Amino acid sequence: MKKHLYNIIKSLDKLESNIAFYPSIISLFGILFAFFMIYLESIGISKYLVEHAPILVVNNAETARSLLTTFVAGLISIMVFSFSLVMILLNQASSNFSPRLLPGLISNRRHQIILGIYNSTLLYCIFTLVSITPQGDKYQMPGFSVLLGIVFMTLSLGAFIYFIHSISQEIQVNTIMDKIFKKSKLRLDKLIEAEKHIDIEFEDTSNWKEIMADSTGYMQDVSLNSLADLAEEHQLKIEIVPIKGAYVLKGIPILKYKGDSDEDLEKKLAEAITFSNSELIEDNYVLAFKQITEIALKAMSPGINDPGTCINSIDYLTELFALRMTKKDKSYYFSEDKTALIFIKTVSFEQLLYNVMASLRTYCKHDIIIVQKLFLMLQYLLQNSNVLNENYKKVVIKEIKNLEKDALDNHKNEADISVIKSCIKRLQQVNSLGYEI
Repeated sequence: MKKHLYNIIKSLDKLESNIAFYPSIISLFGILFAFFMIYLESIGISKYLVEHAPILVVNNAETARSLLTTFVAGLISIMVFSFSLVMILLNQASSNFSPRLLPGLISNRRHQIILGIYNSTLLYCIFTLVSITPQGDKYQMPGFSVLLGIVFMTLSLGAFIYFIHSISQEIQVNTIMDKIFKKSKLRLDKLIEAEKHIDIEFEDTSNWKEIMADSTGYMQDVSLNSLADLAEEHQLKIEIVPIKGAYVLKGIPILKYKGDSDEDLEKKLAEAITFSNSELIEDNYVLAFKQITEIALKAMSPGINDPGTCINSIDYLTELFALRMTKKDKSYYFSEDKTALIFIKTVSFEQLLYNVMASLRTYCKHDIIIVQKLFLMLQYLLQNSNVLNENYKKVVIKEIKNLEKDALDNHKNEADISVIKSCIKRLQQVNSLGYEI
């Protein structure tokens, strides 16, 4: 029962990121409210208001029909225009920044709510228009419902103005990177808080039984609660073999476990892993490093040629790396009595820093300004006092050497070489570990 509950919660979380989720829910409320108003009109609410507050009732059938028809046509035009703006945003983000940004932009909750307001108002106006009787005297016409239609249309126009403002902000690269940074920081803070005051060594898993993948795709998420319940119930210890976000091929190991099991239990264990063709930063903070790095690389391409955006990207990466240095390279899931039940493989700090720096060195080593900025990033990481493991600083020194070699090999101008050597000298002065740079 718990397993099905966890799966339902996970499904709802994924469904929420769908662009049609909130518009569908809000549109449903619009239809239900339209039927509710038709019911109130049938029991005489407009007749009562005509007698006691006539200003609240549209009392002319032709005026009501004209207003509602205009609202329907106008809302359809607004929806088409808004949808076109969303497509332009997605196309520009894909072309100028990175296709990986699209899932995050599509799942923008504010834009979903605005589209839902449009659609619910449209449906309300259509059903109210249909409810006007052919003869339409003042007691049979839904005058109060028409007035509410005017209110909802005014709200839709306000939402449209806000949508124009919002979409103009969303399309800016600094706004995009800031959102990526905040989401990944929130995820990292949560992971760091969860592993505080925990220092254990998991036993060797090389001889454990393996469960193979029966499908192909990106390992998007793992239902740790479901796995932990099965592990406690059947006295198992489990290792999750692939790193979250890795592309898993059919037939390779996805889980290892120690303990007694059968085919049915192995199937339940495998079902706790979710495969998908897309990724979200809320599930995998490493994706933020990939996205910001890709924005920096795209900015340095000859077609875009925007070093300023690359510099901003390095600033965000610097802060994320500094935060990552406060997290352990190994993650575990614990039972209520603090027993490590599940060993979760994660991307190590060394691998993460190397992957980012390898890409930036390859595409930015010819630009002395970007090289300087990269040296400043590595200097900040080397001077970072909130480091969980001193080995992280050894990794930083290794990347400093790699960057120095690439930079010197690609610059022949004496002024540029002098700048590079000056950066190296400054790094040697702040190096507290005693390792040669």
